[in-house]
Amino acid sequence: MSGSRRSFLVGSGLAGASLLWPRREVWAGPPPSRVPAPTVAPAAADASARMLGESRLLRDEALASAAVAAAQQAGASHVDVRLGFLRREQLSVRDDHVSNVGLREEYGLGVRVLADGGWGFAATARLDSKSVTTAAREAVAMARRSALLMPAPVVLAAASVVRGGWVSPLQIDPFAVAMADKVELLLAAARAAMAVKGVGHVDASLLCIREEKLLLTGDGSRVHQICFRVMPGLTATAIDRRRGRFASRDHEVAPMLAGYEHVTASDLVGGAAQVGEEALRKLHAAPVEPGRKQVILAPSNLWLTIHESIGHSTELDRALGWEANFAGTSFLTPDKLGKLKIGSDRVQIVADRTQPGGLATVAWDDEAVAAQRWPLVKDGVFVGWQTTRDLAAAAGEERSRGCLYADSYASVPFPRMPNVSLQPGPDDYTTEDLINATDDGILISGRGSWSIDQQRYNFQFGGQFFWEIKKGRLTRPLRDVAYQANTVEFWNSCDMLGGAGSYRLGGTIGDGKGEPQQSNAVSHGCPPARFTVNVLNTGGGGGGSGT
Repeated sequence: MSGSRRSFLVGSGLAGASLLWPRREVWAGPPPSRVPAPTVAPAAADASARMLGESRLLRDEALASAAVAAAQQAGASHVDVRLGFLRREQLSVRDDHVSNVGLREEYGLGVRVLADGGWGFAATARLDSKSVTTAAREAVAMARRSALLMPAPVVLAAASVVRGGWVSPLQIDPFAVAMADKVELLLAAARAAMAVKGVGHVDASLLCIREEKLLLTGDGSRVHQICFRVMPGLTATAIDRRRGRFASRDHEVAPMLAGYEHVTASDLVGGAAQVGEEALRKLHAAPVEPGRKQVILAPSNLWLTIHESIGHSTELDRALGWEANFAGTSFLTPDKLGKLKIGSDRVQIVADRTQPGGLATVAWDDEAVAAQRWPLVKDGVFVGWQTTRDLAAAAGEERSRGCLYADSYASVPFPRMPNVSLQPGPDDYTTEDLINATDDGILISGRGSWSIDQQRYNFQFGGQFFWEIKKGRLTRPLRDVAYQANTVEFWNSCDMLGGAGSYRLGGTIGDGKGEPQQSNAVSHGCPPARFTVNVLNTGGGGGGSGT
């Protein structure tokens, strides 16, 4: 098969890229203006105000205030108390039956304090006066013990006193949709993919999350937030029983900070047959010829490379060695700030907790610092860190960047990644333009396997679907493809970027970090982009199985 990007769009998952967000929200021009959240939240819409007003957390706000007072009385110089409620609903089907239904809820209170220059934390699921007072005192006692081991007292950057509430934008509460309707949607999608001859198995799933926090601080801040996240998914597996081979293809819809309207917009049923057909194409594709090549990475693939190579490496706690036990440290060090040419001149990467639809988007972080947007890489130069109030001084900044987060009331809040995104190029290039400008290369879409070293430097990434490019045209599907590079060489090889109209969000619900491990939801936006890398054949060029 040969053709341009237009024929490719008819027969591949990139045709559904706009389904990452309802069509009316897809950027047709430059991204909308995003400014830091105000110190006082704007008036909420009626539905959001009602949701905040009916929150179960309000019943226990007096207990949270009591915990603040108890910690201060015990000698804390700083205290923040979080009431947290989390609901997760997971539905899965396989072929023609339901394979899993899970609903988990947790609710409780966490107390974080500074005393004698050291951090302390305690949490309780028992919400009564005695339990919360005990937790506050235990946090202070822990802080005093940890202070004995600190090389220097913790110093917090200044922060404004803020009060307000915020609900992430949504049209349909996913928990208001009947479970039977959700299950039927998944089964219908599975049936549609199974109808493709050669597809042996189909898995469809839906994860819905409601995360609610009420944060009170000793200096008078009070912020109440409710975030909704949804993650629909569909995977078709084609099987060649005669040759003992298989290949799987995922629908490329991304998880999103949104309501059930995002599930509807993803059109799992309508796109299921195409996913199944692409699994067959992948199964019978030609093995890739390894070597140094140009690759065009679709947003559905590039987001993960951004996450691992730039997102994690610009976490200042990793660079300082505060975080090393889980996934290592960072090749970036404070002396490289403003000096290291980490990418080509066209590479602009921002951290953004105000990104529309971004999984890490909030109004305030877990120490009541307003959400904001700032550069990490400007004109290819590494210029920014992700910080919290106790990391700001190490970055030479007077204010935190608002990156504190805990995944549960019972978890210690610590630095977590904001949405980190590669900005579109100044030219209005499409994926077709990038293909037409490429003489010999590969178009890669979808998330695949990956590996990166403990300093976020040397890496290897796979993908979901691969097209050979010859003389500016797509020629045939390929299989067993992975690309290998290091972070600096990779980003410096970026020589073409799609324009604003090609920008899409990808992301993950489960970004692990810390010990004990915590999970953060984070998005990464980007246009399609072209790089020069070392392409590997992961199947050895033979007839091995594929995924």
